[in-house]
Amino acid sequence: MHRVRRRRDMVPAESITRARAGLTRDVRGRQRRYLVVMVVRTVCVVLMAATWNCWPALAACALAGAVVIPYVAVVLAQAHWRQQRGPRHALAPPPRQEPAVRVVLEPTLILPPEH
Repeated sequence: MHRVRRRRDMVPAESITRARAGLTRDVRGRQRRYLVVMVVRTVCVVLMAATWNCWPALAACALAGAVVIPYVAVVLAQAHWRQQRGPRHALAPPPRQEPAVRVVLEPTLILPPEH
């Protein structure tokens, strides 16, 4: 088996195992998670309505869950999205521009043509 020698100054190739998931796949996964969380919120609202007169403490907990769950769902979705980002590569510095040459203009007097 022949191995290819790498020079030390070469940039290592990107590994496919570190590649991000595609945008369509990422959006579909976030939509599923959001749908599941909203189903849980709906269950909390129904539970609150069903237990309001019998068990007010359980109804209050279900109400608190129905209020807090949307915020938590959005925060978790955004946190997951930020973790999916790949590393940022260093930006190349802007090309150095030489300062413009200063031209000193002397005042001139323009006279109308003589007839």
